[in-house]
Amino acid sequence: MSIKNPPFENDDVEAVFNSYSEKLQAPLLQLRQLILQVAKTTDGVGQLQETLKWGQVSYLTPATKSGTTIRIGEKGERDIALFVNCKSSLVEDWRTRYPTLKYEGNRAIILSVNEEFPEEAIGHCIAMALTYHLRKKQP
Repeated sequence: MSIKNPPFENDDVEAVFNSYSEKLQAPLLQLRQLILQVAKTTDGVGQLQETLKWGQVSYLTPATKSGTTIRIGEKGERDIALFVNCKSSLVEDWRTRYPTLKYEGNRAIILSVNEEFPEEAIGHCIAMALTYHLRKKQP
């Protein structure tokens, strides 16, 4: 992805990214960049808020309330994860669409830091999370 990561607006969020090892930090920043880009280009999402929830970097749609919270963070020394609310149907939907991705229960997609992650599939999953409530309201 050629778009540069924008500066952090939240010092606590920046501190969490800076606390990760270099091996984890680069793919997490790539995932952050993808989340921010998808939010900008997905209809109905609106302004994204980057904050901390449960000590993890989190993305919310407070203005539009279009989506469920996305959290990202480390999952061991070799993996990172994209978490969503385990009570949503998102991971089940993702499993149907992208069966080759690695999942944890009904709450996360797990990505290896040793492999390039499939940006198109992950971007679509992010868009689905950021518009989750909008889609639930549709008949």
